[in-house]
Amino acid sequence: MEYNFFDARDTRLDNGLRIITVKRNTSIASLQCGIKIGALYEGPEERGISHFIEHMLFKGTKNRSNQVLNQELEFLGGEYNAYTDYTNTVYSITVLEEEIKNAAALLADMLINSTFPEDEIIKEKGVILAEYNSISDDIEDYSFRMTNYYGFKESPLKYDVIGTAETISNFTRKQLRDFYYKNYVPNNCVITLVSSMEHELAIEMMKEQFGHWKSNIIDRLNPIIEKNINIKKTTYKSNIEQSTITYLYTFYNLDKKKELALRILNHRLGESTNSILFRELREKRGLAYDVYTHLDTTREIKTLYIYTAVQESLIKETIDVINNCIDQIKMGSMVNDDDMFVLIKKVMKTSVASTLEDSTDLANYILHQCLDGESIYEFIDDMKNIDNLHKEEIYMVAKEVFNNPTIHILKPKK
Repeated sequence: MEYNFFDARDTRLDNGLRIITVKRNTSIASLQCGIKIGALYEGPEERGISHFIEHMLFKGTKNRSNQVLNQELEFLGGEYNAYTDYTNTVYSITVLEEEIKNAAALLADMLINSTFPEDEIIKEKGVILAEYNSISDDIEDYSFRMTNYYGFKESPLKYDVIGTAETISNFTRKQLRDFYYKNYVPNNCVITLVSSMEHELAIEMMKEQFGHWKSNIIDRLNPIIEKNINIKKTTYKSNIEQSTITYLYTFYNLDKKKELALRILNHRLGESTNSILFRELREKRGLAYDVYTHLDTTREIKTLYIYTAVQESLIKETIDVINNCIDQIKMGSMVNDDDMFVLIKKVMKTSVASTLEDSTDLANYILHQCLDGESIYEFIDDMKNIDNLHKEEIYMVAKEVFNNPTIHILKPKK
């Protein structure tokens, strides 16, 4: 198959840094860097350290103070951001192409030369603890937190990416720097650049900024892969009006074809405004305003959630409806629409087109595909493989996945 959706080149520098350059007709350039480190690879005393380090990279380098660094980032005139998830830490800068060299220089300085000033560490502990507490104030975030807490025994998925209040408070400068020097190495990093630059010029620019970065042996913790615990747990929280219901399923033994079937099923179940759950819970019965599913199919995290918020008096009826929908799907009576595959293919094509047209989205998509060890052209194969899927495969994957859920119910505390 000809892969001509975008002009990409995959280059690996002598120090192990992998760089994907994409040449396209654009005046907006996006530069993204992903470090293969996140909450999944942290030990018990390190929970939240990847996220903490993400914050600290904006607090000063050997060449720039905190104030100078952030002034120069702001003066690029574009957008810059960072985030940490369970498997990766990502830094992103989108600017006019005339500023891309300056952006690369700043990003390289942050990744290679961060200094972790003691006074900034102290201040950032307060900032991150406030962020941690804000999760407890959000009923939706809190519901997912508690579902994961009761849904896993040892997996880091049991805890937020941000860590715990105890670990956040106890991090030392030495602990942060040791973790940084261990994991922030070029052979543990992928960089994507979407611009109108010729590949050769783009690579020379990246070599100039990142070529002196010294590689090291990567020694990450092996992630704990754990199925969710089959449990139904009710907890209580003050100062809330509605109750929430959250289901959690895990699936670690599906091949790519079955995962594609599950993605189609997930869209049909709860990802669209005409989904089965939306129609059954909201449109037919008026039980809930907000209902959706969330699916993660990254290499080391295989989770599917169902979430809704209802009045406390409607909890039992809502659970009965959700369980009945799942039972009906497993019997093949709710996903038997012949137009389903046509619709899903349209949705996927729309999503792909939207990603391809936005430099930042395209850079981020390619980055995560590379960090996860997948092809950057996987979406093409997915669209092709949809044509070869049958409705029976949707039912079969439902039978395989929708078993033994973790169910968490959050109720108002009287």
